[in-house]
Amino acid sequence: MREPQAPIPRFFLYGEPPRDANERFLHVETISDRSRVNDWRIQPHAHRDLHQLLVLFTGGGEMEAETQRLPFRAPSLLIVPAGMVHGFSFEPDTEGYVVTLAEALLGELARDERTFRGLFGSANCAALESDPGLFQEFVDTLPKLRRELVWSAPASAAAAMARLTTLLVTAVRALHQTSESTSTASSARAALVARLREKIETHLRGGWSVADYARSLNVTSGQLRAACLEVTNKTPTRVLEERLLLEAKRNLTYTNMTVAQIAYYLGFSDPAYFSRFFSKLAGESPAAFRKRS
Repeated sequence: MREPQAPIPRFFLYGEPPRDANERFLHVETISDRSRVNDWRIQPHAHRDLHQLLVLFTGGGEMEAETQRLPFRAPSLLIVPAGMVHGFSFEPDTEGYVVTLAEALLGELARDERTFRGLFGSANCAALESDPGLFQEFVDTLPKLRRELVWSAPASAAAAMARLTTLLVTAVRALHQTSESTSTASSARAALVARLREKIETHLRGGWSVADYARSLNVTSGQLRAACLEVTNKTPTRVLEERLLLEAKRNLTYTNMTVAQIAYYLGFSDPAYFSRFFSKLAGESPAAFRKRS
């Protein structure tokens, strides 16, 4: 059977063809910049290596994040991790900002402040009305950050990084995230699991076994298992299975591919085995999940 094309749109910025982001890529625009011309509806899509942070000043709407639907009302903070399928339905004339930053840039900043990494661990919609001071920090910082990116004043690049750092600190505090100290060994195991997840993204449809992933990471299967159990409380097999399940749910929700086409697309040689795999992990058949979602 001919393999279908990747069904979920992958953009650089919404509507722009995919391309590799500069490792220090940073972009700021208003929500209305792109939403107004699309009738305030941003269709489900994903960015390969770009994280996004949205702050709503007025208005509201709903965010689709994988198979979740998260309503929001200004003032609010929205978090979209890189690689996540997401979309938005905004109320007309919603005002606010969208900040897009490269994964490499986040990693650079997170070396000095570990909580920045946790900020993009999952999709989030957080209300900001309970702390007017934090919301005002966003109101003050975002226009200044955007200005630094579009003018040629002396030291504008350094100023942009300073504004971005302030923005991320404010976001971390708004989500009530705290920094946790970890041992060197624990940090190494967390880094190994992060590398495993990166490998899974690259080879998800290749049918790799846990042994294949361990070999590519230059560790034994036992070392990989120990790291996954400590960091995620899951085996490497379960980490891989859950990622395959998520991709299956994405395609059942956002595409018109048949169950058999999705099975082949994800590297399964037998659609019946794929259906048993899905039913075991999801607690319902692919057809039942599609009908419900």
